[in-house]
Amino acid sequence: MNSTSSQSAIDTAQLVDAIGDAIVISDASGAIILWNPAAERMFGFTQEEALGQSLDIIIPERLRGRHWSGYEKTMATGETRYGHDVLRVPAVDKEGRSMSIAFTVALLHSANGKVSGIVAVIRDETTRFQEERELRKRIAELEAKTAG
Repeated sequence: MNSTSSQSAIDTAQLVDAIGDAIVISDASGAIILWNPAAERMFGFTQEEALGQSLDIIIPERLRGRHWSGYEKTMATGETRYGHDVLRVPAVDKEGRSMSIAFTVALLHSANGKVSGIVAVIRDETTRFQEERELRKRIAELEAKTAG
């Protein structure tokens, strides 16, 4: 079996639905156009609630200005300064609870080569982030004891 026939056997929709990480795609204006089941589990919004909404539904209010400034620049230039870097930022879920997420982004292009949207593959790292913060706090306390 050659690679062309094995690639055609991959059902992309099934892959997006089955994958454990959240996959969120937004269009050039920042409206959500794809929201997979893992995104539903992570953020609490159903697909019906999320589709067509602004990414603001998961961006903490204090970070929205900076986010949209970068988003608009990416749409205008067709470039992202993040490339394949893993980004770690705060987010919020449907109930307004703070989360720590890690994600990568990729640009999507239309047939004419213009950026048409952004895909983000997201992982919830809230528990890991809290555990690391606790460990750093304990280390600082122990260092303070031994220095005194």
